[in-house]
Amino acid sequence: MSSYESHLSRRAFGGAVGVGAAAAAVGLGASPAAAAENPSAGPEEREFRAARERRSRRPNILFILGDDLGWADLSSYGSPHIKTPNLDRLARQGVRFTDAYSGSATCSPTRFSLYTGRYPARTKGGLAEPIADRSAGLEPSHPTLASLLKEAGYSTALIGKWHAGYLPDYSPTRSGWEEFFGNFGGALEYYSKLGLGGEYDLYEGDAEYKDLRYYTKIITERASEYVSRDHHGKPWLLNLNFTTPHWPWIAEGDTAESAEIVRRIKAGDGRALWHQDGGSVEKYKQMVEDLDRSVGEVLKALKRSGQEDDTIVVFSSDNGGERFSYNWPLSGNKASLQEGGIRVPNILRWPARVDGGQVSRVPVFSPDWTATLLELAGTRPHRAYPLDGVSLAGYLLRGERIAERNLFWRVRGERALRRGDWKYYRGKSGRDQLFNLAGDVREQADKAAVEPARLAELRAAWEKTDAGLLPYPA
Repeated sequence: MSSYESHLSRRAFGGAVGVGAAAAAVGLGASPAAAAENPSAGPEEREFRAARERRSRRPNILFILGDDLGWADLSSYGSPHIKTPNLDRLARQGVRFTDAYSGSATCSPTRFSLYTGRYPARTKGGLAEPIADRSAGLEPSHPTLASLLKEAGYSTALIGKWHAGYLPDYSPTRSGWEEFFGNFGGALEYYSKLGLGGEYDLYEGDAEYKDLRYYTKIITERASEYVSRDHHGKPWLLNLNFTTPHWPWIAEGDTAESAEIVRRIKAGDGRALWHQDGGSVEKYKQMVEDLDRSVGEVLKALKRSGQEDDTIVVFSSDNGGERFSYNWPLSGNKASLQEGGIRVPNILRWPARVDGGQVSRVPVFSPDWTATLLELAGTRPHRAYPLDGVSLAGYLLRGERIAERNLFWRVRGERALRRGDWKYYRGKSGRDQLFNLAGDVREQADKAAVEPARLAELRAAWEKTDAGLLPYPA
């Protein structure tokens, strides 16, 4: 048994979850009228039947993504100075994953891996690390979590950062999301909504939408409205993609700093949004704590709507932390395949089916959530586009052991593969390294020389997967 193996407790509702049996597992065939039968039944029987009705509903899905949020930036993950009471509460109410990873080390490739459930390099748009112009994007013909759930009867929406291509060719509304409110690019100035190229970048659907208030506040309001809405009996998917705490380092109220960045953008400074002469640990703290408050507002709206029990909430980050992130004890940051570049905070809550107060050390990564959510919603991936993620449904609902497998990453100049506690890594130095993460999460004790056979095995596994992916353009 690997050191990471752990078991979760779940509501004892019975049923089996598996591809092809997912509908039975979440009771999709049960009649909503069942709880209304026999109105003369006693309170215990009525409570039981009401619980059965709740279980018969396909779950709503709220997937919340932070932007450049580091693994230890939440107080529940060890931050000594950032206070995140709402996300900590979410972790106490559900499962906190300690060994969770993003699908890549930068923004758009990870989003491709989450939207499609596949390695970023399965698609041409996923080769950009990250997308920075209009030459690439997520092809509308490719199935997504949203398009597959929409076909299965879900309402679908994406609020916040898309970062999988620009108009006119690419958009959430072309890839399965019925509603979109947010920005297309990788970054924007929080007040003016000016993007990396100086363009205005706030849209409702595919049309510009003018609102010069602080961006995090705007999308929090939109998300709160969406989860509070009457969806006329349909389950829903909401991808809520914050830009917080991505640069520029502007908290709500920093209008003077905002104005200076806008001035530089309009003067032709193409690096103004990178804000390399701004920010601080204290400013970063303010932004993360604002993210936490914003998540708290959306979760309160969900609770007021009466849908909390029947909604799966997943919280994660698109990659590891940036300049001011607290990543200890991990090495590396965003853009690196060291742990600090890809290990992220990851929380799941589903009150109707999964007990709270749990910690999981099972390694998971972004494509797993696509596979998991499709199964829990009672639908399947497209046969012509097999997933690279593994469904966690059996693990979450019945405590089934997840078989040891390979987690694979590739970025230009770096490669990594994790199997069990072992990680194969080659950085820009070109030197193959081997680490045992169970005792060396900081990746400082290179075991390559003392475990040559293991190193060769993991390197061969990486190269086998890589051979099936698209090559980088020359």
